[in-house]
Order: sequence, then structure tokens, then C-alpha cells
Amino acid sequence: MKLIINIVLVALIFLLGYLLINSIYEPIKFKAEKDTRIDAVVEKLQTIRTAQQCFLGITGKYAHSFDTLAEVLRNDSFEITKVFGDPDDPTGQKVLYETSFVMANDSIQKLGIDLDVLSYVPYTNNQEQFDLTAKEILYQSTTVPVLRVQTPVKKFMGAYADPKYKSYDKFYNPDDPTEKYYAIGFGDLTKPTTAGDWN
Repeated sequence: MKLIINIVLVALIFLLGYLLINSIYEPIKFKAEKDTRIDAVVEKLQTIRTAQQCFLGITGKYAHSFDTLAEVLRNDSFEITKVFGDPDDPTGQKVLYETSFVMANDSIQKLGIDLDVLSYVPYTNNQEQFDLTAKEILYQSTTVPVLRVQTPVKKFMGAYADPKYKSYDKFYNPDDPTEKYYAIGFGDLTKPTTAGDWN
């Protein structure tokens, strides 16, 4: 009987030790995983922003879809104009303009942008795409292109989107649109900016 009690006590001590260690380790693991995943998503969003800025330089607008973005960046060209002379020179000196074209795809490859996987959210096994909206608005009496690219945090946090993790971060609530960690993205559909939520 005494042996059984000792075995039960030892098992209880191990169980309590495990629970104590886990209660310390789990919040640390959650924060590290959250930071790692958000960093990967931010990096991808920055790449998308660069690609959209290249598209804007070619077309004067932002791409409405990732398919259009990829098609133009693979097949179109940047127009580069060199100016020889000073157009503002009052002496009337002759000014020459030389226009050349550079394939956008060459620049995209040099930047290391993979257009085939650009739309996919990290940690989703290429199953989830970023939400992309582009349009033109009237802003301060001028028509300007605007853009918003984002993804809900739930998409890339996987099992870590469980409500139990809210206890480790007061801002972490992927189910609440008013919280910081509901969605992450860049751009704004009400004004011409491509600033990121992570800034």
C-alpha cells in the first residue's frame, strides 16, 4: 500500500512539474511563433508592394488581380527617358530626349520576385491568397490610384489562432475586427498611401 502511495506521489510530482514548465514555456513559444509568422507575412507583403509599384510605373494604375500583375510584369516594359540639356534653360539651348524600354521581367528577376507564388500567404501551403483591392478615387480634386492588400491573421496563424492564446497577448484576438492582430496588410482605399499596418 505504501509503495502505491509513493508511486502516485511521484507521478503527481512529475505531472505538476510538467504543468508548471508548460505554463512558462507555452507563452514564450506562442510569442516566438507569432513573431516568426508575422515577419514572414510582412516580408511577402513588402514584395507584393514592390511588384505593385513596378506595375504602377508601367500602367499608371495598380493591378486589380495577381493574374494581371504577373502578366504585365512578365510581358511589358518600363519606359525610360533620358534628358540631354536643361528644359528650364532660358537661353533656348536645344534639349534632346532619348526613350528606351527595359523588360519588366528582367527587373523583377533581379529583385528576386517569384510571380508564381506572389499571391500566396505564408504558412498556408499555397492554399490561401492575399486579399487584393485596387481602384481609382477622387482625392483632393485629383483622380488617384489606391490599393489595399491584406490577409486575416487567422489564415497564417493556424492552430495558434485558437482563442486560448488571447491570454498571452491582450491585443491578440484574430476574431475581433477592432483588434491589432485581426488582419495585416498595406495600403488604403480612401487615400493614396502604401504604408503597412506593421509600421
